[in-house]
Amino acid sequence: MDHKLFTIDGAAITGIAALYAQINAVFMADEDWKIGESLDALNDLLHGGFGAIAGADAVTIRWKDIARTRAALGAEATADLLRQRSATRTMFNGARIADQLAALEAGGGVTYFDIVMDIFADHPAIVIEPA
Repeated sequence: MDHKLFTIDGAAITGIAALYAQINAVFMADEDWKIGESLDALNDLLHGGFGAIAGADAVTIRWKDIARTRAALGAEATADLLRQRSATRTMFNGARIADQLAALEAGGGVTYFDIVMDIFADHPAIVIEPA
């Protein structure tokens, strides 16, 4: 069984763009291309067909300062992203984005961090260890 261990530095994640910079630094360092700022791209990476995860049967990710990441990808960052998206998607998913934004502004809703953790959870061979 091929097991790989990686460390993500949560202190380096100050927002959504910085999340992808950290993901690329950890998982794509030996590639001549990087994944874009996309949840779909993150999910594709975690499937293991490319990058440092390729060929691993099991992956452990030590996530340092995960609380900082949670805060950086929290309601404020998520709402900012949704506001940007709502400006360009008046017809396509506009109502859904408005509903998500309203939930966040009301103190609830799903944050970008929550979505990222759900994506990791969809890959049972990947275990996150908060460190």
